[in-house]
Amino acid sequence: MQLTDRINRIQISPTAAVIAAADQLKAKGVDIADFGPGEPDFPTPDHIKQAAIKAINDNKTKYTATPGVMPLREAICAWHERELGSSYEPKECVTNVGGKHSIFNVISVLVQAGDEVIVPAPYWVSYPDIIKYTGATPVVVETRAEDGFAVRAADVAKAITPKTKLLILDSPSNPTGGVTPPEECAKLLDLCKKRNIWLMGDECYSHFTYGNNKPFSVASLPDSRNHVIIIGSMSKTFAMTGWRLGYTLAPAELITATVKLQSQSTSNPTSIAQYAALAAMTGPMDSVPAMLAEYARRRRRIVDGLNAIPGIQCGEPGGAFYVFPNVSASLGTGPNALAKDCSELATLLLEKAHVALVAGAAFGAPGYLRLSYATSIERIEEGLRRIEKFFSRAVAA
Repeated sequence: MQLTDRINRIQISPTAAVIAAADQLKAKGVDIADFGPGEPDFPTPDHIKQAAIKAINDNKTKYTATPGVMPLREAICAWHERELGSSYEPKECVTNVGGKHSIFNVISVLVQAGDEVIVPAPYWVSYPDIIKYTGATPVVVETRAEDGFAVRAADVAKAITPKTKLLILDSPSNPTGGVTPPEECAKLLDLCKKRNIWLMGDECYSHFTYGNNKPFSVASLPDSRNHVIIIGSMSKTFAMTGWRLGYTLAPAELITATVKLQSQSTSNPTSIAQYAALAAMTGPMDSVPAMLAEYARRRRRIVDGLNAIPGIQCGEPGGAFYVFPNVSASLGTGPNALAKDCSELATLLLEKAHVALVAGAAFGAPGYLRLSYATSIERIEEGLRRIEKFFSRAVAA
């Protein structure tokens, strides 16, 4: 079969592949300690579910305007202003079928063959492939564990060329949980303004930050309006991953272009999900601090537990709900190596220890593993026991 060059440039999402492999074992009755999925294990808040039920009962099940119903777009702008200090109008907002769809649309209308997009690494797995699909080139800028994986303007500046069209800023980050400080975000914005580059802020984990880190948007910075694109999602903040509802905030001309593309692909997001999202944007947010407090408890346990295992070094993430331990000391061909690389190690952990996680290579970070702690303390304890047992047996062997 002759497929297009653009589809052959990309691969299936590595995180989706891990989930599929774990599901196959689960289907055979194998108990998996699953640190793979990047989604909250909490239920969608009841008032949001009830809004969806009401929408069905009120027969709000028809097509809507492609960018979403006006009350939702108004509510998103108001919520983002209240929570993150921006100032957008509904004409500068479009709702999408999840945050990934938002990113795909923006890159599709902004970036083309010959362009370059700067992607800080470790990166979310879909960024490079979405960029490659357009024919553009992802340019990777490394972040450092000793910096908490924050993005530094000085490093980005070295990667800019006349072909650079866009910088992606993912903070808090998937996979590292790294948080880029507001003062560094300001430097990045100034750099983008001087070099005429778009800055795309992926804020899907904005409200899951720990310690001194607080929810922050680059759109709150002065004179950001004509240089910044904001990607948001209901998935993490409101535990609505399966509802598939995201949004884009950007200058009206860019929003119009993404609406044109969306009108020829998905059309509107599901009407029922839109009314659920409206309840999320306008209703109580009690569930968010409750989830955050539980994530903080889990974070403490998994970081301490991983650091107690010889051969693993794990920093403390500043946000999101992932840890990103360094396992490079246990890789290679030496006498203490457990596997040749992190991908093989992740496979062995799934097959031998029945622990599902994602190899760091999928995120542009060989030598690391990503574990989601969006699971119960009990499953975290079980997973840590299995990982410790695997490492001890492998070392002994």
